[in-house]
Amino acid sequence: MTGADVLLLALGAVAVGAGALVVATRHLVRAGLWLVVCLGALAGDYLVLTAELVAWVQVLIYVGAVVVLLLFAVMLTRAPIGPSDDLDRPGWPAALVGAGSGLGLAVLLVDAFRWSRVDLPAPGTAERLGEQLFRSWVLPFEVLSVLLLAALVGAIVLSRPDIGSRAGGARPDAAGPDATAGPEPVAEGGRR
Repeated sequence: MTGADVLLLALGAVAVGAGALVVATRHLVRAGLWLVVCLGALAGDYLVLTAELVAWVQVLIYVGAVVVLLLFAVMLTRAPIGPSDDLDRPGWPAALVGAGSGLGLAVLLVDAFRWSRVDLPAPGTAERLGEQLFRSWVLPFEVLSVLLLAALVGAIVLSRPDIGSRAGGARPDAAGPDATAGPEPVAEGGRR
């Protein structure tokens, strides 16, 4: 094993551990911060594999934009940030499904390759990667940008209670049952 292999395994372990903490923590903001650690470790894996462009795209797009969007959406919607007893569920069904999925993928991988060695192609350059990215994969990137824009607009709409109410102020159900009775009569002298 070379030093690059050890570094790759260490960064992979950090990514898996942080990913497990993302889904295991009960605090939403901490889950977002663990997601930053997980995505940063993946960017480190890309750097070890000499895919510098993919690593910096990972940092700029996912760590810099998606996680910030997630944290802003949490702040804008005023979602409960801490532990919530009414939303928490037992974790054993999710652990069972995750373990079964992992075991199934491991069996599929071992059965598909049967420990054979696969020759990798020559490392690509940033020019070749950019050419493939902007010729073959431009539509998924545009769809993702529209999806993120829709999520941001949805978070703003959910955070604004005045959207959807009348322009005159209060909603009709907020005034109570006597809202249609009209003004009170005024007695002589101007007193009510």
